[in-house]
Amino acid sequence: MMQPTPLPAAPGQESVWDYPRPPRLEVVDARVTITLDGQVIASTRDVMRVLETSHPPVYYVPIEEFVPGTVVPTGGSSFCEFKGSARYYDLLSGPTRAARAAWEYPSPAPGYEPLAGRVAVYAGLVDACTVDGERVEPQPGGFYGGWITSNVVGPFKGGPGSMGW
Repeated sequence: MMQPTPLPAAPGQESVWDYPRPPRLEVVDARVTITLDGQVIASTRDVMRVLETSHPPVYYVPIEEFVPGTVVPTGGSSFCEFKGSARYYDLLSGPTRAARAAWEYPSPAPGYEPLAGRVAVYAGLVDACTVDGERVEPQPGGFYGGWITSNVVGPFKGGPGSMGW
């Protein structure tokens, strides 16, 4: 399958096609917030992101930065060839339960150890996720958890026809 043509990055933007494979971890100097049922359930500047070719960044925040009782273990797992085995969480706020809206790598593979104790969230399953006040768009497709902001350009893996990228 042919790879798509990367969109041109304007000054101050990043092309996801310049991200590496295997993915790179990066500390982020930004405030991330996660809102569910109209309530901010996490707000922190202790942020890491994972950058991988063709994917918008996936943001990880320490699980202890979530309001107590909002992150609840749930069933299921998945495996990333780079980061290892993931486990999933439901997010709770008021009467709202966002099923399998978050995940973590409890014992990350070598090179990804800094992700231990950090949780990523599917932006499309909560009210809103923001990076420095900018509301993110979820990565297309529902499987990957990248967050699209105005400083990244694609096209992004996850939508129809992108399986072989």
